[in-house]
Amino acid sequence: MRRPDAALPLSACPALVLNADYQPLSYFPLSVWDWQEAIKAICLDRVDVLSWYDRVVRSPGLEMRLPSVVALREYVPQDRRPPFTRFNVFLRDMFTCQYCERRLPAQELTFDHLVPRSRGGRTCWTNIVTACSECNLKKGNRLPQECGMYPKSRPHVPTMHELRRNGRHFPPNYLHESWRDFLYWDVELEP
Repeated sequence: MRRPDAALPLSACPALVLNADYQPLSYFPLSVWDWQEAIKAICLDRVDVLSWYDRVVRSPGLEMRLPSVVALREYVPQDRRPPFTRFNVFLRDMFTCQYCERRLPAQELTFDHLVPRSRGGRTCWTNIVTACSECNLKKGNRLPQECGMYPKSRPHVPTMHELRRNGRHFPPNYLHESWRDFLYWDVELEP
């Protein structure tokens, strides 16, 4: 049986953060703020509150319900080039080894240089693919044509839109019911 919001500890009351167009800033990881950041943004008049928890916080001169969904008042452009990070490479490749095509948790993945660093390869979007440890070791410091291991997809610089779309395949473990009207997943969620 689900506990009412009023019984939740403060740490279990994150606020879903939406851009000014009411779309999440990111799906994976899901854009959320802890309750303190959400209250601060409200006090600084930077967000509109779209939904509330039943949980209340109090100070000597104020009582406030905790927000469960907030939308930024100013739109944050999302079409910028995504930063090159290990996580974003995994997200681009859908957490799937590009050689054996197994989907694995991030902690079990590595990234592989198509042209190995020992042979002048750079660490950049177009030379890196997601690989499981076994495939990475098997390929070693060889070129794909030398070992017959070709990646499933050609490595490329993803757009923010592509990473957001890919993130929609990985819903988080926790979703407050007030968030469901603002999130659109590409997989079936349990009620």
